Amino acid sequence: MKKTRLIVASGNVHKIYEIKKILKGLPLEILSKDEVGLKDLEVVEDGKTLEENAIKKAIEVSKKVDGIVIADDTGLFVDRLDGRPGIYSSRYAGEDATYEENNRKLLMELDGVELEDRTAKFKTVIAIVMEDKSYKTVEGECLGKIALTPRGNHGFGYDPLFIVDGYNKTFAELGEDIKNKISHRANALRKLRVELENILKG
Repeated sequence: MKKTRLIVASGNVHKIYEIKKILKGLPLEILSKDEVGLKDLEVVEDGKTLEENAIKKAIEVSKKVDGIVIADDTGLFVDRLDGRPGIYSSRYAGEDATYEENNRKLLMELDGVELEDRTAKFKTVIAIVMEDKSYKTVEGECLGKIALTPRGNHGFGYDPLFIVDGYNKTFAELGEDIKNKISHRANALRKLRVELENILKG
């Protein structure tokens, strides 16, 4: 059976691995933007929302390749901080900030705030640009709280700080198998899978 090309507008190896795992079994050849020769393509994420950023990234890549293109944008929205870091989550402590620097800044901003007042949600929006250049988006959320100190050593980004509702453990403590079932990205990717199944049938 001929496979349809699905290009992920990202070079993040964690992300590609997660996507391949959740879309396993579909007749897709899943490639990162690096693998289709777009390693140097940097899209400026200047949208006001996750949706705008995801759509912009997917459209820019789709102009240069054949196939279906997906792009996602994820943000951590902390209630006590009026939704920050939000769309700036990956560069919260500065343009080239490390995960540790972002985490440090977040803990500093929440210094003195009790655990029950550190409610937050992770949200992922995935944009899908079809071969005819039409597009749609799907999204997933995960609710939790921000830990008082980093916990666990799996995962990446804010995983050591995000205590998932109903688990009393951070993503970094739960490990990738559980994370890949319950996370914001997993929820969005499951919806993506349904959309792709429909597209492939169509």
